[in-house]
Amino acid sequence: MTPANETPVRVGVFGLLGSGNLGNDGSLEAVLGYLRAEHPDAVVDALCGGPEAVTTRFGIPATRLHWYRGEYRTASRAGAIVAKGLGKLVDVFRTAAWVRRHDVVIVPGMGVLEATLPLRPWGFPYSLFLLCASGRLLRTRVALVSVGAATIGDRPTRALVRWSARLAAYRSYRDAQSRDAMRAMGVDTARDEVYPDLAFALPAPRVSAHWDPSAPPGPVCVGVMDFHGGNDDRARADEIHRRYLDGTVRFVRALVEEGRAVRLLTGDECDASAVAAILDTVHSPLVTAAETSSLADLMQEMAAADSVVAIRYHNLICALKTGTPVLALCYAAKSDSLMAEMGLGAYCHPAREVDADRLLEQFRALEKRSAELRQTLTERNLAAARHLEHQFNSLTAALFPATKHAHTLRKAP
Repeated sequence: MTPANETPVRVGVFGLLGSGNLGNDGSLEAVLGYLRAEHPDAVVDALCGGPEAVTTRFGIPATRLHWYRGEYRTASRAGAIVAKGLGKLVDVFRTAAWVRRHDVVIVPGMGVLEATLPLRPWGFPYSLFLLCASGRLLRTRVALVSVGAATIGDRPTRALVRWSARLAAYRSYRDAQSRDAMRAMGVDTARDEVYPDLAFALPAPRVSAHWDPSAPPGPVCVGVMDFHGGNDDRARADEIHRRYLDGTVRFVRALVEEGRAVRLLTGDECDASAVAAILDTVHSPLVTAAETSSLADLMQEMAAADSVVAIRYHNLICALKTGTPVLALCYAAKSDSLMAEMGLGAYCHPAREVDADRLLEQFRALEKRSAELRQTLTERNLAAARHLEHQFNSLTAALFPATKHAHTLRKAP
């Protein structure tokens, strides 16, 4: 408890939270779990993309990230362009005023230092720069916690990301290649640590029945995405999307022809169009779409499956977390790195060039090793949990120096 003569620590959380991306919200959930366990007296609120959703689900006050409500719509008319430009100016003062009210601001996970999906510099990179610059000017500690990073080709975006990282008081990355990418972009990472993605700190669902290798083949979860390539693929985005969708449809159809039940999963609201396209093409009662609103929902679906094929990064994490063998459709190096770290490096397939026949071969090889891979995942999940315990201890020491002796720190196993 905070002593009567001490003011509770004011903590802000920042990011594209509550905007329909389950992975982002899962990272927030993990950080809130840490704060409630180790710093129960902290006063927490958010500056985020979907404040109403964050308040409803997590019970904390939240403020809209952007002054201009049409921030995420393409501005084509003069009035909208002027309003969006004005919003960028207003957000300088709004962000600084919000940061000033806090002792600590945490950016929980997410790929905030990468551009592996289409991204404009004046969007989230600009918002993150405003946050980190405000933190440095106003002496509010800003922490980028288990974030993802990648080398960025676009110069304005790269500059904003580089300066955001430099201005943060604390940085940790969700994989070694993220730290290497920031070093390559000119950030001193000598004191930065690498920890697992924050989603590995979330509780895994309880499975009512153990997997039985002698039972008939069970359901397969297939994660889908409204995938059009990355920031550097804009010229052939439609071609990439068509090839990804066609390959996924052929794969699902082949499973159905073998009598396998297929459960379609998403990780963001925008993925609904990909689900609809598959359902409109593969007409079978064996293919159904799950309605999920959290990573816990995704893990519940995956825990009941024999195997998973997934593309979104946090869908991969959900499968790995439940110990379910997963084949990854990789659109960025972060997915390959995660799969290798968890012992499934042989089961990666390029999302930009989906070959249904090759994907089926890899899938069958995955299922043949299911029992062995489940054991491997059990061991790797325990190691990830222990590593994240150390991360949370480090956070307390770095961000809450006035209270680190007032609370009993977790002891990393």
